[in-house]
Amino acid sequence: MTPVIKTPMTTETIQPSETASPAPVIKRTWSDEPPLLVPRSAHAVVSSSTAIYALAGTDDKGRPVLDVEAFDGNQWDVIATLPGRGLNAPTASIMGHSLYVVGGFTAVTNVPTDEVQVYDLGTQQWNMASPLPNPRGGHVAVVLDDKIHVLGGGNSVSTIADHSQYDPATDTWKELAPLPRAEGSPAAAIVDGKIYVIGGRSGSSDFGDVYIYDPLTDTWSTGPSIEPRGTAGAVVYCGGIYLFGGESQADRKNLDSVLRLDLERNVWESVTIMPTARKFARAVLFMNSVYIVGGSTVLASSHAPTGTASVERFTQPACS
Repeated sequence: MTPVIKTPMTTETIQPSETASPAPVIKRTWSDEPPLLVPRSAHAVVSSSTAIYALAGTDDKGRPVLDVEAFDGNQWDVIATLPGRGLNAPTASIMGHSLYVVGGFTAVTNVPTDEVQVYDLGTQQWNMASPLPNPRGGHVAVVLDDKIHVLGGGNSVSTIADHSQYDPATDTWKELAPLPRAEGSPAAAIVDGKIYVIGGRSGSSDFGDVYIYDPLTDTWSTGPSIEPRGTAGAVVYCGGIYLFGGESQADRKNLDSVLRLDLERNVWESVTIMPTARKFARAVLFMNSVYIVGGSTVLASSHAPTGTASVERFTQPACS
């Protein structure tokens, strides 16, 4: 593979104001990383302590991608083939040595599946787990207390508010308190044992609400809102929730903005922009940095969005 030289692309340095109390200088840097072997959008990305995995979605010609790629910090390699005809807008989660691919729309259609495919990272074999209670795609998934929470998304008719929890120990699903509103393509993150669901959309409407789920009471509350958007990526990093890119349907543009929720002050702030505006901005934490893997830089509405191979790394050295 041709070596890729990693060079900084943009750097933001925040100095304390003259009237403020002395505070550390915050440096945030963007750099190019080795690109995906296959461009992809409406895909799924997940990371472990040793690798980033990218799977499903559509390529730069809107065709389903079956290759499953893994990045070890130096290069991408194809490690498996996704069973079936392909998926767009599924989710991927890792627990133990298993990678769970949940739901999604079949190939480039709007027909959702209820399948849960499990890839054993040790034996490199695929198996099936218990299906979702109902087919869906365009949802978001997080792992909390060794269980997968699947939130929102859509079926072949409309967006949904369903909140389903999978327990791999028993291979069973159960329904929990639904989202306050039906929505697809939100971002999600976990802070202090609570699930934050951020933004999302339904049809041509984008949302900026932040909903917070407390598993102890099975209830939802609201957090500080953002400018409406869908298909953004969220990561907990350096003491805050970072929200990357996404799409504004109202403004007909892909977004390059990066927002940070200051968890102490409970307010959102804008920080250094992304080098490449993109929707389906899949963001994962890996090796003390945030990686934005693939996505779409093209304005188009379909179940076969044009993908990019671009991978960009966001780093705040003080957190390393």
